[in-house]
Amino acid sequence: MNKYLIAFAVYASVACANVFGQDIDQEIESKIEVILNRLTLEEKVKMCHAQSKFSSAGVERLGIPEIWMSDGPHGVRAEIEWDSWNYAGWTNDSCTAFPALTCLAATFNPELSYKYGLAVGEEARYRKKDILLGPGVNIYRTPLNGRNFEYMGEDPHLASVMCVPYIKGVQTNGVAACVKHYVLNNQEVWRSHINVQLSDRALHEIYLPAFKAAVEEGDVWSIMGAYNKYNGQHTSHHDVLINDILKGDWGFDGVVVTDWGSAHDTKEAALNGLDIEMGTGTDGLTSSTENAYDYYYLAKPFLEMIKSGEIDESVVDDKVRRILRLMYRTNMDTKRPHGRKGNKEHFDVAREVAQEGIVLLKNHKAFFPLDAETTKTIAVIGENATRMMTLGGGSSELKTIHEISPLEGIQKQFSKANIIHSMGYASGASAYGRVIPSKLNANKLKKEAVEVAKQADIVLFVGGLNKNHEQDCENGDRLGLNLPFGQDELLDEIMAVNKNTAVILVSGNAVAMPWQNKAKAIVQAWYLGSETGHALADVISGDVNPSGKLPFTFPVKLEDNGAHAFDELSYPGDGNDQVYKEDILVGYRWHDTKKIKPLYEFGFGLSYSSFSISGASSDQKAYKAGDVIKVDVEIKNTSKVLGAEVVQVYVHDEDASLMRPEKELKAFTKVKLEGGETQTVQLEIPASALAFYDEKINDWNLETGKYSLMIGTSSRDIKETIEIEIK
Repeated sequence: MNKYLIAFAVYASVACANVFGQDIDQEIESKIEVILNRLTLEEKVKMCHAQSKFSSAGVERLGIPEIWMSDGPHGVRAEIEWDSWNYAGWTNDSCTAFPALTCLAATFNPELSYKYGLAVGEEARYRKKDILLGPGVNIYRTPLNGRNFEYMGEDPHLASVMCVPYIKGVQTNGVAACVKHYVLNNQEVWRSHINVQLSDRALHEIYLPAFKAAVEEGDVWSIMGAYNKYNGQHTSHHDVLINDILKGDWGFDGVVVTDWGSAHDTKEAALNGLDIEMGTGTDGLTSSTENAYDYYYLAKPFLEMIKSGEIDESVVDDKVRRILRLMYRTNMDTKRPHGRKGNKEHFDVAREVAQEGIVLLKNHKAFFPLDAETTKTIAVIGENATRMMTLGGGSSELKTIHEISPLEGIQKQFSKANIIHSMGYASGASAYGRVIPSKLNANKLKKEAVEVAKQADIVLFVGGLNKNHEQDCENGDRLGLNLPFGQDELLDEIMAVNKNTAVILVSGNAVAMPWQNKAKAIVQAWYLGSETGHALADVISGDVNPSGKLPFTFPVKLEDNGAHAFDELSYPGDGNDQVYKEDILVGYRWHDTKKIKPLYEFGFGLSYSSFSISGASSDQKAYKAGDVIKVDVEIKNTSKVLGAEVVQVYVHDEDASLMRPEKELKAFTKVKLEGGETQTVQLEIPASALAFYDEKINDWNLETGKYSLMIGTSSRDIKETIEIEIK
């Protein structure tokens, strides 16, 4: 068969994919075998490793394309040079910056997650990317993790429900989502070598569910491995995690990609399920081609092991089948759309996600919303009022078309007010993994801010964290729970001279709030992307009624968090090993089971409306394993203001034979109601979701007995309880 027949086989299989619907898999698989038989061993191996910083090789003589990847997950990163981490300096690689995924999770709105994925996928497709490196679904174990802002919170059910529509939205564009980081990459300190140890139960109940949902429900096309070890083996080529669980139990038919530099051994990478190796620490093309990408673990060393018979050729064949399958879904699918970027619709999606994700934590005597017509003098204080937050943070930094700052949004919304700004504090910068202190005089900045606060009717303090090293940033964790750069002390002085002070926190992590009782209002604002200032102003002015809910718990102090309630071996580890001593009790599971009151609980968020929940009932009182539990709840907007509330259903096992959390989220729905409107909503829970992972049988176990279904508006605000039984 010559190259033209090969090309026709490629085209024909794509055509069949669009004509025969459900028959496409067999048709494509047969075409893959045709191509596989025409590839040389050298060509097969070449497809299994990088050829540049963000691409892997195709096969020129057969017309098989390269695979191009881009960092995500909240925007398509600017172009990187072929062989260095320097930006390429293109003028047409700006993007829409969408809110970070903590904000998306805080919307508790799966429909919005699909819109988000569809829009960011369109931008990736327009930029000719085949794999978008996201979403991130690692569980929020500690508030010090520098990369929490990229993930979807502490609860496995929330992360599962929110990641699936994102994946489907991205992949509608013929761009593969790449769910990361598989698995247990829950801190940045020592991430490249820390050996995580935890129970099988915690692994399956807490840390794996979102990845499982991505595969089984989202049909995700690629998975990114993690840097860390699990039980002594690196997770990017892990026999149990990849061969047994991911590709075995879950039937994942896509491609496993390393995180950049997370491969460590040729034989393990070959035999333990790694398909494409990226970013391994050779010197690129600095010295010569011979010392570059050809010496990745899955390059010449892999080829030599196959030729010697140490590794069977069927191993590389499986990898190439998966890579070709990915290509048929992406760059060899002639019917995929062309994509688009930077259009009004994308900015509208970014703004909508930001609006719905903003969480109102405190609102003393209805301090918010502010009346744009009558508010006279507003002091906007804080570096974060003007700082660009799409920059920094590591691999997720973006080159956005525009980023509306909080100050700019407030100035536009409150155009009739006298708005004065003071920086208040300065964070400096970071470079090459180190902190560069600001050269500005901290005392002078503080004094200026206090003077500005004295002159204003109200103060909006816009502070929190940023994306510098040792804050919300890749490759380093935070050093503590308190606000950095003297913000706590500055807030004390501002509140001493102006009691009408509200705090707007920009961060992807929980912070301590020693000033909480004195603040008139507190807003958790996240990293909101291109439309930051507009979305914030929409909420504080009342043009938008806040409806966001916290996707993780705010502890009063660091030791109240489960990971920090033990010794250093629990966090950050001893430099080599780490033990997850809190086991399954992560986040609100720890706080509620141990009776520790949080500062703000998981699922919490205020509104300008008020709601009542009543009349909760289930469709029956006893269920079997295959049943679906249906819960009906009446919710009423008891105010006159249009608003949205999130109805949350938690489960408590009354007759458990072993320790189970006080409660676990199993269903939620977001309901928008006009003032005075009442709706009855139905939430469904598969009875199987009440099971626990039983280490005695290495499988899920749904025990008979009584269970409580707890319906409320946060993990602590339970309004109704229903008793059911599993027969």
